[in-house]
Amino acid sequence: MTASRTTALRHGVLAALPGVALMVAGFFHPESLTEHTAHRWWTLHVPGMVAFPLVGVALMSLYRHRWPRRDDPVAWLVVLAAAGYAIFYNALDILSGIGAGFVTSRLPAGAQRPDEVRSIFAIGGPLGEIGSWCLIVAAVLVALDLVRRWGVAGAPAVLLVPGAVLVHVDHIFWPGGALGMGLVGLATGYLAARLVMSPPRAMSTPSA
Repeated sequence: MTASRTTALRHGVLAALPGVALMVAGFFHPESLTEHTAHRWWTLHVPGMVAFPLVGVALMSLYRHRWPRRDDPVAWLVVLAAAGYAIFYNALDILSGIGAGFVTSRLPAGAQRPDEVRSIFAIGGPLGEIGSWCLIVAAVLVALDLVRRWGVAGAPAVLLVPGAVLVHVDHIFWPGGALGMGLVGLATGYLAARLVMSPPRAMSTPSA
C-alpha cells in the first residue's frame, strides 16, 4: 500500500469512527428512560458527549482546504451547519441523556418521574432538534457540492442525507436512528479518504 493510500485510509477511518461508534452505541440504547434503564441511559451518553460533536468535526474537515476563504460560500455554510449540529445536538446529549438519566437513576425505587426530569426533556428536545436540522442542512450541502465537483465519485455523499434524516427522526435509537448515524459516518469516511486521494485543485473553488 502506497503512502498516499495509507494516509487516505487513516483519514477515512478517523472521519467514519464517530458515526460508526454511535451506531454501535445505538444498539444498546434503551428505548425509554425508566428506573430500570436509567443507569445505562446516562452512562451511554457520557462517551456520546465526545462522539456526537466529532461527527460534525468530521464533516467540517472535508472543507479544511476551502475554509475560511471568502469566495467559497458553500464551505462557510457547511462549516456553520456542522458546527451548529455539534453544539446543539450535544446539548441534547448532555441534558436529556446524561442529566435526565442521572436524576432518574437517583430516584427511589417505584417513584414516578418528577416534573424536574420532564423539564430537562422540555429544553433538551428542542435544542437537539435544532442540531439535527443543522445536520440535515450540512448533509444536503455536502452532497450537492461534492456530486457537482466529483460526479459519480461523489455519489456516496448522497448517503449523508437519508442518514441525517433518520437521526433527526429517531436519534440513535435502534434500528433507524443508529443506522442513520452509521450512514453519516461511513459516507463521511469515504469522502475524507477520497479527498486525500484527489488533487487539491479538485476541491478548490473554480475561478471565474
